[in-house]
Amino acid sequence: MTGIKYAWSALGGDPSLPARITSVARTGTLPARLPVHRLARACVGACALAAAELAARRAGSAEVPRVLVDDGAVAAAFTSERHLLVGGRAPVQFAPLSRFWRTADGWVRTHANYPHHGARLLRALGLPEHASPEEVAARIAGRAALDVENTVYSAGGLAVALRSPGEWAAHEQAAAVAARPLVERERLDTAHARVLPPLDAGAAPLLPAAGLRVLDLTRVLAGPVATRTLGLLGADVLRLDAPWLPELPDQHADTGFGKRSAKLDLTTDRAVFEELLASADVVVTGYRPGALDRFGLSPEALAERRPGLVVAQVSAWGAYGPWGGRRGFDSLVQAATGIAETEGPADRPGTLPAQALDHGTGYLLAAGVLRALTEQSYDGGSRFVRLALARTARWLTEELPSGPEAGEPYDGPDAWLAGTDGALGRLRYARPPLSFAGGPADWARPPVPWGSDAPRWA
Repeated sequence: MTGIKYAWSALGGDPSLPARITSVARTGTLPARLPVHRLARACVGACALAAAELAARRAGSAEVPRVLVDDGAVAAAFTSERHLLVGGRAPVQFAPLSRFWRTADGWVRTHANYPHHGARLLRALGLPEHASPEEVAARIAGRAALDVENTVYSAGGLAVALRSPGEWAAHEQAAAVAARPLVERERLDTAHARVLPPLDAGAAPLLPAAGLRVLDLTRVLAGPVATRTLGLLGADVLRLDAPWLPELPDQHADTGFGKRSAKLDLTTDRAVFEELLASADVVVTGYRPGALDRFGLSPEALAERRPGLVVAQVSAWGAYGPWGGRRGFDSLVQAATGIAETEGPADRPGTLPAQALDHGTGYLLAAGVLRALTEQSYDGGSRFVRLALARTARWLTEELPSGPEAGEPYDGPDAWLAGTDGALGRLRYARPPLSFAGGPADWARPPVPWGSDAPRWA
């Protein structure tokens, strides 16, 4: 329970409430040298407790529902993108140019799943548009890892030199990350408390986010995992994407449960966005820090136009330090922070058994939103919640206890997989890991094709 208590404290929760949690430990889930299974359990447990707390508040109950955290359900959920089947087809995980490459003095990790990132990588390396992985390997092999990192980032691409834990600890960005709490929480103004409609305590399922409207301006995994979780809990989640930035189909499907998906150009359809914002309760953003500020989407600007709003942000490196404005992904954060070296054999880097920084941060972000809503119901105020994958990485590598644990055997994810039909066809997927007494067991709606909904509230 140490990890759950730490996460719950970072969220500002009542220290007596983790006693409402029961954990089912299972051996063999998310095997790694680092305590990944403890991080995963803590993030899901804290999120489920935040949901149960808000449910009790809205139902007028003095007792928070009991929470169950099962390591098997958590492990399946943290690898959900690997279990997804769309019409029997397995998902595409990483593009050929997203991998580790050997350099003249070590290794560098690139991320090129999106076509525009792949194009920038090739241009930065002076290679033609359709260069092969072999050509990339040959071009990188003769260069220093930091040279590749700086060259590719300067061209708008994504590459990070492999660093040892000690090298990362000496980096300026590591110091900036270490100075921040796991969950940054702020009250932005003195707006009156927004009165949430009461929930029927006898309703089934009990949906703590019912009636809430969430604007989802996120991409990739951490942010979409957070908004997928809010959708599970009853929120009307509307994901908005720029028409020229299509999402990867399998990734969008995996994180699209419980949501609707629309395209919106903030440069030409601003009136539509402002109309949506005028009745939104939550805005979640997942772009690099500052990228949306020019559209008037900083937390302060949003709260000024919509007092009482909850704004949640997630980024790779944090909105501070020399890398505060950089793009990033889970795999790159693993490479930079020493995780990849720790998890690899002696002669090459490794990876965690899941994109645990993404998933874990996503559940913590959802928990931060839920706790902000609970606090608002007492004290009012627009609220701001911010997390970073690099800060979650520090929690994993420096702050969580490690060592073996006893538990029931883990026999694989099958018990936590389900199937459904929808607009994308027949889907196999990992069921949500959140479980509290009376709460939902599954999403109410399957994912829809990218951009297939109108940009308006249900």
